[in-house]
Amino acid sequence: MTNTQPTILRIDASARRSGSTTRTLSDELIKELNPGAVTVRDLADGLPFIDEEWVGANFTSAETRTEAQKAKLQLSDQLIDELFKANTIILGVPTYNFGIPASLKAWVDLIARARLTFRYTDNGPEGLLTGKKAYIVFASGGTPVSSGYDFATSYLKHVLAFVGITDINIIAADQSGSRGDEALTAARQQISDLAASAA
Repeated sequence: MTNTQPTILRIDASARRSGSTTRTLSDELIKELNPGAVTVRDLADGLPFIDEEWVGANFTSAETRTEAQKAKLQLSDQLIDELFKANTIILGVPTYNFGIPASLKAWVDLIARARLTFRYTDNGPEGLLTGKKAYIVFASGGTPVSSGYDFATSYLKHVLAFVGITDINIIAADQSGSRGDEALTAARQQISDLAASAA
C-alpha cells in the first residue's frame, strides 16, 4: 500500500465491549498501520434489519423517492459513505455458531446495494468499492479459520469481493478454547508480519 497513513473504517462486530479478542487485535493492528484518520462503527450499538419498507425504498428510483423513503435509507446511505471515504477497512469478527454475528449480517444487508456498491453488467455483477484493502480480524473458540465449517471468513471474503474489495488479509486468533494464549500470539505475529510487509 503506497499510502503510509491509511484512512481506516473500523467495524467492531463483537457483542463484548470488554475482554474482546477482536477489539484488542483491531486496536493493535490500527497502531501498526499508523492511520491518518479512523472512523469507528461499533455494531454492538445495534443496526436495524431490512424490512418491506426498506426494500420498497431501495427499489424506488432516487429521483422519485418520498421523504419517508429517503429517511428509511438514510442509515444505509451513511454506512456506504463511510466505506467510500475509507481506503482501508478493518472488520473485527468473532465467530458465533460458525458464522458472523447478526449485527454484521445486518451491516452487509445495508451496504450491499445495486447501483451504489455494485452494479449488474453484461459480464455479471461488478463491485464499485475498488482500490481498497480489508483486514478481517477473526476470533473463535473452536472453529479453525478457513476450515470447512468456518462460514464467517469465507462469507465475508465473498461479500467484500462482490462489492469490489479483493485485497483482503485475515488475521486469526482461532481455536482459542484449545490453543489458549497461542491463538492470540499467532494473531499478533500475523499483524507484525503484515505491518513489516507494508513498510
